[in-house]
Amino acid sequence: MMERLTFKVPQMDCSAEEQLVRMKLEGQPDIAHLAFDLPARTVMVTHSGNAPTIERLMGELKLGASLVERAEVDEDEVVDASDDQQRRLLWIVLFINAGLFILELTTGLIARSMGLVADSLDMLADALVYGLSLFAVGRAAIYKKRVARVSGYFQLALAAFGALEVVRRVLGTGEEPSFGLMIGISLIALAGNVAALLVLQRARSQEAHMRASWIFTTNDVLVNLGVIAAGVLVYLTGSRLPDLVIGALVFALVASGALRILKLSGGGLRKLLPSAK
Repeated sequence: MMERLTFKVPQMDCSAEEQLVRMKLEGQPDIAHLAFDLPARTVMVTHSGNAPTIERLMGELKLGASLVERAEVDEDEVVDASDDQQRRLLWIVLFINAGLFILELTTGLIARSMGLVADSLDMLADALVYGLSLFAVGRAAIYKKRVARVSGYFQLALAAFGALEVVRRVLGTGEEPSFGLMIGISLIALAGNVAALLVLQRARSQEAHMRASWIFTTNDVLVNLGVIAAGVLVYLTGSRLPDLVIGALVFALVASGALRILKLSGGGLRKLLPSAK
């Protein structure tokens, strides 16, 4: 007999957080299967080992995870996910996020919009998480942690550069961003997010253990709507301040995700600084 632990994870609101959970638990020899339901924000961990250790690992993610149910299951009920299926799934969502990153970064620079540039980095952050997961499929956990550390530092550097650019624009002068491009490209990005989530839903419906209902990535959708709202405010006020505010907020979101990945991979800001003795 094996045991299935069901965790409620309030802050697991998009597929990027799902990959962080996978990253944390991968490599644990007693874990036989992971199943995710993002709309319900739950994770089911089927294992034959130490439940308190799994609870501790889930708690270390700082996603608000709590154990809500535990039950015994037969070994023949456990179905492992196919590596090939995982790779196909991750390649699709990786290309969608990478494409949106290029589109938003290019048009953000043309439109002089920090909101679009910041949103492009949010897309890049998601693409890095998917790329990391793709690299790690079928590999040892140590490879995943190494790539995670690199991607975390890269995201943090991008967020810091973006924050400095926001400060420079606040203190200096510049042209008003193009509200038309801001709104139009954000609508495309919003459609891209929905397309990626539909791909995830369709792929998972083929396997019972990978099923998920309709998924809205809360953070990404809020960012898209925020840039649209900023574009409307730029049009109504003739000021670039709404664009700078939404840009600063998104850069903070990217930095937060980078720090979470660094902590998970064993890296962090303290490792960038000399030890104090």
